[in-house]
Amino acid sequence: MIVNKGMPPVLLIIIGIVIGVVIYYIINQIKLSKQKEEAQKLLEKTQKDIEKQKREAAIEAKEEQHRLKIELDKEIKEKKNEVKEMENRLNQRESNLDKRDESLQKRESTLDELQMSLSDKQVKLQEEKSKMEDIKREQLEKLEQISGLSKQKAKDMIMEQVRESMNQEISEYIHERENEAKLEADTAAQELIVSSMQRYAADIASDQTVTVVDLPNDDMKGRLIGREGRNIRTIEAVTGVDLIIDDTPEAVVLSSFDPLRREIARQTLEALIKDGRIHPTRIEEIYDKICKDMKQKTIELGKEATYRLGLSNVDVGLVETIGKLHFRTSYGQNVLSHSIEVAELCGVLAGELGQDINLAKRAGLLHDIGKAVDHEIEGSHVEIGVDIAKKYKEDDVVINSIASHHGDTSATSIIATLVQIADTLSASRPGARSDSLENYINRLTQLESVATEIEGVEKSFAVQAGRELRVIVKPDEVDDLGAHKIARDVKEKIEKTMKYPGVIKVTVVRETRAEETAK
Repeated sequence: MIVNKGMPPVLLIIIGIVIGVVIYYIINQIKLSKQKEEAQKLLEKTQKDIEKQKREAAIEAKEEQHRLKIELDKEIKEKKNEVKEMENRLNQRESNLDKRDESLQKRESTLDELQMSLSDKQVKLQEEKSKMEDIKREQLEKLEQISGLSKQKAKDMIMEQVRESMNQEISEYIHERENEAKLEADTAAQELIVSSMQRYAADIASDQTVTVVDLPNDDMKGRLIGREGRNIRTIEAVTGVDLIIDDTPEAVVLSSFDPLRREIARQTLEALIKDGRIHPTRIEEIYDKICKDMKQKTIELGKEATYRLGLSNVDVGLVETIGKLHFRTSYGQNVLSHSIEVAELCGVLAGELGQDINLAKRAGLLHDIGKAVDHEIEGSHVEIGVDIAKKYKEDDVVINSIASHHGDTSATSIIATLVQIADTLSASRPGARSDSLENYINRLTQLESVATEIEGVEKSFAVQAGRELRVIVKPDEVDDLGAHKIARDVKEKIEKTMKYPGVIKVTVVRETRAEETAK
């Protein structure tokens, strides 16, 4: 390259840059032409692939159309065959009906003939009957003349003799039949009940009326009381329980007969202790939150009970009410555990007797449903339970089981009777329920007074914790057969006037003593 030595350096640099730009532009143009050629080739290849896929899709569509046509032809052929078979059956049925119509017409004609012959025979029988009545009347008149007694007077005398002779036989017969029935019924009932109790065994569920809450230290007692007692007053007001703070170290006691309120108060107190901010506003906030959580827990408890028993189609509102039974007690026994136990026993007994097991379980679970809200609604838990069952459109058998499980109304089904039996089994087994001494003494006194009010009874004693009543009668006023009658009367009176778990055995004692002293 020839460079003019007289040319300035800046101009040389500019010329070099221009030459470099031109070379760079030429190289880029070459690259772009190559990329366009590659893109064109790729586009042509893509178009070929698309055309190939279109041809394959068209072939598959034709094959699918052909297959569907074959299946449709086959289905039409089958339907035609079915229609043809139905026509044949209808034709056969029409021919059978024609034959039956002919035979019925023949029978009608035969019956008409028989009816005419019977009417003639009835006329003859009536004539013979009138003749017999005349002969019978003449014989009765002759007998009255001979005996000197009228027909009615003779009948009264015979009936009086029969009545006197039959009283003894009837009493003996009733006594024998009762003994036989008791032997058979007791054996069958014991086998059935023992089998059911062996197949279902549950832990004893007993709750108390107080709950102890542990504290991290004794300083927390002062914080719970608050300035001038404002915190403890707020806690008792919003929860509805009594908060007992005494000398017990690091513990406070919650007292309430309502287990639901007591549980809400326990969780509220524990949340306050954990949070550390204890003042009236914070107490109310935590109490509201615990109430919402407790409602969800109640629904979960109801779902768990229905799932455990295999019950379906239970309304959500009824499930929540069932869950509330977990927080109710009866004589210290958890009502939900008791209801589940009754349902299980009902299911076992129903299975042994061939009844509807699911319906029996449903009736057993809901028999005490009224206790879930009996503190909110006026009326007995039986009446409230019947209203709840009707509200959620339960089966009539379930409604009757609720109404009759305490004997308020008559049981109209076997399942209702099974609910009564299962309820008694669950309530009367040892340790299931607790009772106060005062209630226990009143029940024994009432039991003894039931027998002493009956004529001929001298004394009565309740023994075996009220499971047996021994009645001593006056031997000069009551005979052996009369003792059996008194036993039945006492039994019926106990069943009508008293409420008790299990069974009460009635034993009537009649004793005659003759004493002499030898000197």
